[in-house]
Amino acid sequence: MFRLTSVAIVAACAVFGPAALAAPKSDPARAGEADFRAVYRELVETDTSLSSGSCTLAAERMAARLLAAGYATSDVQVVVPPDFPRQGNLVARITGSDATLAPMLLLAHIDVVEAKRTDWKRDPFTLVEENGYFYARGAVDDKAMASSFVDAFVRYKKEGYRPKRTIKLALTCGEETDSVFNGVQYLLAKAPDALAAEFAVNEGGSGNLDENGKPISFGVQIGEKIYQDFTFTVTAPGGHSARPTDDNAIGRLAAAVARIDRYRFPVNMTEATKGFFRRTSVLYTGQTAKDLAAAGNDTADEAAFARIAAANPLWNAFLRTTCIPTQLAGGHAPNAQPQHAKANVNCRIMPGESVESVRARLAEVAADPKVEIGLAAQPGPQPPAPPLDARIMKPVERIAAEMWPGVPVIPSLSSGATDGRFLNAAGIPTYGISGVFRDPDGNGVHGLNERIRVTGLMDARAFLYRLVKAYSAK
Repeated sequence: MFRLTSVAIVAACAVFGPAALAAPKSDPARAGEADFRAVYRELVETDTSLSSGSCTLAAERMAARLLAAGYATSDVQVVVPPDFPRQGNLVARITGSDATLAPMLLLAHIDVVEAKRTDWKRDPFTLVEENGYFYARGAVDDKAMASSFVDAFVRYKKEGYRPKRTIKLALTCGEETDSVFNGVQYLLAKAPDALAAEFAVNEGGSGNLDENGKPISFGVQIGEKIYQDFTFTVTAPGGHSARPTDDNAIGRLAAAVARIDRYRFPVNMTEATKGFFRRTSVLYTGQTAKDLAAAGNDTADEAAFARIAAANPLWNAFLRTTCIPTQLAGGHAPNAQPQHAKANVNCRIMPGESVESVRARLAEVAADPKVEIGLAAQPGPQPPAPPLDARIMKPVERIAAEMWPGVPVIPSLSSGATDGRFLNAAGIPTYGISGVFRDPDGNGVHGLNERIRVTGLMDARAFLYRLVKAYSAK
């Protein structure tokens, strides 16, 4: 069971920012910037880290803003799991006019990675605007998107916008710490209607900027690799180190791990990664451009794939499943033959390949029956990648071309993980489309001094406002 907080009471206590600034009638997507800044500041400055924060408080504050904008209490709920009172989740909806159209879902997580004040140059939970950037934990990941969605909902209500397709919103907790609690999994199990949709827009897709802040490419995430750790274990009789034998646990393990380290899985691309290489090729010249185009068009040979893999580790990750040794431990004394040795091998598996098939391939490559290979943890969802759907891509391409002329829209596969894996596994195709462009250094996401360009945030907000209207109008 779950409970719903009294968001109506929260609404009466909410503190709102200044009135919206006037904006040109020709660009309604950018209207009300002052109000948006207030939403963004309130969400960012609400600590939602696992150790000291409260997603419930953040969800209640965003719910209060929706209620103040005129939404009915039946359309705005804060869902709090009884066993995790600080891991509340906001769900809301705008009912569409055409009941034959399945809903769309806007998903963003409101929890953040831990941030230690003594390590940061600024208080991580105070929004600071400096030198053209907003600095704070969650400034990008993922409160930029979450606040943009809340802002869009508020503006749609004020405009009297009635979509044809129902728009659902879910601001969830636990994306960063899903081993403790995950809001998407919880809602799928306890309140599935809150998330049920034909498709979802989530974090994950971002654009790239060059060293001067110029947009290079606009990214759309279509699918994710599957994360899985495997444990390699070798046991042996051991004995005195002065009388060595051929059965050395560390030696056997080291040989097997070395074989894994040298092994390259076969090329196995998705439609998204083919699209990535094909569209990325226009950014390059010479042999690199030819190789990327060939990979995208299914005409590359092994030599081309080898050059692509050698040129960029990310490109190699888009070509195939990757597995690398990441940890080693063994032995019990410096003067004894080891009785036990263990290694962790971390794999990022292409969608469509099973965890068990990868484990079997690792056993073949290790080529030693005395090396036991087990799962370090039970596998998570193993969904296929969502389709490279023109109905999703064309509105993105149209709006991006108007906002960032000449910047190619490039689909990609995430080598990390988002809550999209749970939705994809539940049969809801999920696409990472944030409208955010990142600097070459990644803007401190998950690290120190996280930041986002002020102009970039405002552009992303306008982009999402337009994109959601485009998707919900048909």
